[in-house]
Amino acid sequence: MHASMTNNTRKKIVAGNWKMNVLPSQVTEFVTELRNRISGTDVDVVICPPFVCLPAAVAAAQNSGLSTQDSGLIKVGAQNMHWEGTGAFTGEVSPNMLTDLKIEYVIIGHSERRQYFSETDETVNKKIHTALMYGLKPIVCVGETLEQREQGITYEMLRMQTRLALQGLEDEQVRSIILAYEPIWAIGTGKTATPEDANNAIAAIRGVVGEVYGQDVAQQIRIQYGGSVNAGNAKELFGMPDIDGGLVGGASLKADEFEKIVRY
Repeated sequence: MHASMTNNTRKKIVAGNWKMNVLPSQVTEFVTELRNRISGTDVDVVICPPFVCLPAAVAAAQNSGLSTQDSGLIKVGAQNMHWEGTGAFTGEVSPNMLTDLKIEYVIIGHSERRQYFSETDETVNKKIHTALMYGLKPIVCVGETLEQREQGITYEMLRMQTRLALQGLEDEQVRSIILAYEPIWAIGTGKTATPEDANNAIAAIRGVVGEVYGQDVAQQIRIQYGGSVNAGNAKELFGMPDIDGGLVGGASLKADEFEKIVRY
């Protein structure tokens, strides 16, 4: 695996996935504290609260801008969306509902969505196309299970998932996507891939992007690591040449710990 030569040109991005945590009544205080803690950092910071918390999160994050021109230090993302703009899909949330709330990012294909809610490579691809059509920036998750890892087919799985996720997209669209390598065996388990393993896996994902879309796009696309990222391992992970930040779970619910991760 060759390391990227242009890592310093890719701006780091740290996204906090709150999952099914935090009450709407707690959002403003949390975001305000986080905003005060991370001011002055040169990193893209995204928080992804549950749907019912999004309006409060956007309102609190909008106060995080340094000037009226600045769209805000903290960006807000959703954890999921439907691939249709409107329709009879009870319980679902559409992309234009998100953009109407001034949401900028959306997580697509998280392993928990794949595992518990029957997301497939096909629905992930449909959602990416729709998100881009509505001007949302997708954070697209790929990753292998423990069983696949033990069988030695990690790279094959990552290549396949990445290719299927990006199917039918133009170069320009791919540049605006964030990919997140999330080894499923490391999510919420306390286990983390070693920085070298994580970097090699991300270099493999970057390699696939290069095969399909060319080296220029491959060097520009940002790829995060996700899987038990915390204040103790962030520095080492983010120091690797191919890792462009993190998709953070539990640690994003603690303002002090999330601040440390952002500052690395």
